[in-house]
Amino acid sequence: MAIRVLIVDDSAVMRSLLTELIGGGPDLTVVGAAPDPLAAREMIKSLNPDVLTLDVEMPKMDGLDFLERLMRLRPMPVLMISTLTEKGSETTLRALELGAVDFLAKPGRSVEILDYGEEIREKIRAAHQARIRARPRQEATSHRKAGSSVRLDPRTIRERLILIGASTGGTEAIKDVLTGLPGGCPPVLMVQHMPEMFTGSFARRLDSLCELTVKEAEHGEALQPGVAYLAPGHSHLLLVKRGGVLRCELSRSEPVNRHRPAVDVLFESAAPLVGAQAVAALLTGMGKDGAKGLLSLKRAGAWTIAQDEASCVVYGMPREAAAIGATSEIVGLKDVAAHVLRRLAGDVRRIA
Repeated sequence: MAIRVLIVDDSAVMRSLLTELIGGGPDLTVVGAAPDPLAAREMIKSLNPDVLTLDVEMPKMDGLDFLERLMRLRPMPVLMISTLTEKGSETTLRALELGAVDFLAKPGRSVEILDYGEEIREKIRAAHQARIRARPRQEATSHRKAGSSVRLDPRTIRERLILIGASTGGTEAIKDVLTGLPGGCPPVLMVQHMPEMFTGSFARRLDSLCELTVKEAEHGEALQPGVAYLAPGHSHLLLVKRGGVLRCELSRSEPVNRHRPAVDVLFESAAPLVGAQAVAALLTGMGKDGAKGLLSLKRAGAWTIAQDEASCVVYGMPREAAAIGATSEIVGLKDVAAHVLRRLAGDVRRIA
């Protein structure tokens, strides 16, 4: 049975384009297109769609207000369609906090429409598979630094490294893991499948919430304890060693597993350099990116963690890793940070 999609966008041109692109998939059908959230509310009742695409800035009712009410009263998979602006990226990240499964930038002049059509159809299929739960009313996220009560002895974490990869549902999953880590932990390298315009906003949002310093990775910078480095949306992030110092390296080489940045690129680069000194976590996401890289890390002696099916938004990447024997353990999202800390040093101690 085809996946039933409702489009919500105030632009008639965009509604027409999205209808054509989404309808190009034999397993997808557009059941309606609403010009605003009030119309969408009635169409949801009458058409019972499987997936909703939602514009960020909407007339008559703010898109975030509509999303927050929807996820409380009639939770369903929502794919946000956002403009590539600083304001649009901040709003989209808030939408993910409220329960949207994923997002896609609106097509610009330089976008190849056929490629864009395939991407939106893939994201709708992923959204349809997502685990959606009713959400209580949420207030805006407070800018409060959070971290673990666990503290690490600096002598035991020298040369240690934390690696994280995620895709669909990963913005919230990464936030949950990082807010569970103390400011004094080893460097963290992260890949989240995300367009270029969004990674800066995502890093700043994480930095406002975590004890760790969170930033976009820069080419050639040396790794520092207590800092989490996020791959920018335009480049692969690799680990290199120059002059005896571990550094970030950025590359605009071809996409891997259809992604740039790709999790496999980071994990494969780290395996021969850090081996047993690394702890790696592969979190929620569609597809298989990161599975082979996680296996390389495990074979090199790293401790490898995959998020479990029950806590994933989309159980794709972790499932692929488990299927090829790449995981040392599989744990729920709320326990990932604790398991990372447990493996970092033998003398981790809990501060009352």
